[in-house]
Amino acid sequence: MSKPTIFADLHIHIGRTKNNLPVKITAAKNMTFEQIVMESYHRKGIELIGIIDAHSPPVQEEIQEGIQSGLFREHPDGGICYQQTTCLLGVEIEMKEPGSGEYHLLVYLPTLGQMKMFTKWLAKHMKNVQLSTQRLYQPVEALQEKVAELEGLLIPAHIFTPFKSVYGSAAERMGGLLDLSQLAGVELGLSSDSSMADQLSELQSLTFLTNSDAHSIPKIGREYNQIQVKEASFHEFRLALQRKSGRKVVANYGLNPRLGKYYRTRCLVCGELWRSDLAQSRCPYCGSEKRVKGVYERILELKDQAMRHPDHRPPYIHQVPLEYIPKLGKKTLEKLLKAFGTEMNIIHHVEIEEIAKVANPMIAKQIGLAREQRLKFEEGGGGKYGRVKRT
Repeated sequence: MSKPTIFADLHIHIGRTKNNLPVKITAAKNMTFEQIVMESYHRKGIELIGIIDAHSPPVQEEIQEGIQSGLFREHPDGGICYQQTTCLLGVEIEMKEPGSGEYHLLVYLPTLGQMKMFTKWLAKHMKNVQLSTQRLYQPVEALQEKVAELEGLLIPAHIFTPFKSVYGSAAERMGGLLDLSQLAGVELGLSSDSSMADQLSELQSLTFLTNSDAHSIPKIGREYNQIQVKEASFHEFRLALQRKSGRKVVANYGLNPRLGKYYRTRCLVCGELWRSDLAQSRCPYCGSEKRVKGVYERILELKDQAMRHPDHRPPYIHQVPLEYIPKLGKKTLEKLLKAFGTEMNIIHHVEIEEIAKVANPMIAKQIGLAREQRLKFEEGGGGKYGRVKRT
């Protein structure tokens, strides 16, 4: 009998504490620790989540209060549990090496105690440890050593996006910045997938993750992973990333890259996609020189091999979140959730005929086409998301 699989979204930001203290300035105010874990369990149906910003002292106080009240409990193998959902404690850190651009790294630690120890270290080398995604004024080697000392996991974030990522803004080779042997995996980001990333040979040995990078409640679970583990815990997650003892990532569910807001190069003046040769210095439509280079074009610049999936690479399934389905508004979504429980159940399991009875045949058809990878898209780029074309 095979081990069970769970859904995991490991990059979710906290906007504010319950006392309205800011944590992630660009995230929604209702993105508190408690709201996130309740949403993930009750509505999304996600059993393993990563709360990025658990390094913030007031967030840690809330977690501690929840443990003392019995709302949360600490998992003996790492993580904070609410009902059947386990939260991994994480932090996103901004780095900048001499001669490189800025890039973001994700750190996950097993326990609240270890995260508090990490916070004390960060506070010595960071201007405001309460806030999310702050610059660490230390060499990346020092960070890697500290994470290893605290038995943590280090994962480069959204590695291809044009702003503040390893390949998008910092370097042409990840190995030039980081000790690849100390990485637990890499996070692909919303505008790429495994077929795009596996054109870079240095990524072949690393486990790929697809996460939402959610800044608002509806965005939780827009990208996620299916993981084969014994249960939802930090220890089991580590084994899955290492692909040991039968644990592994069995599927990545991510946006079709065409829906990503940085998929193609777009002119910042007229908004048109820059479809011509990127060697051309001006927009073919308006003549502007201002553009945001797309992930698609950046990978074409960096690739050093034909696309080749290593044997351990799981399938990458192009996922369309329910909020992208045309004409599926909030009221209809509430009806579906009332009837079928969670978004994961609606997206993956409920019969299309049953969905049609609660919503309508057109919405049910769109969900069916999404499952079959048959939806058509208008490509995103330059900070503008793509969208699903109505069929």
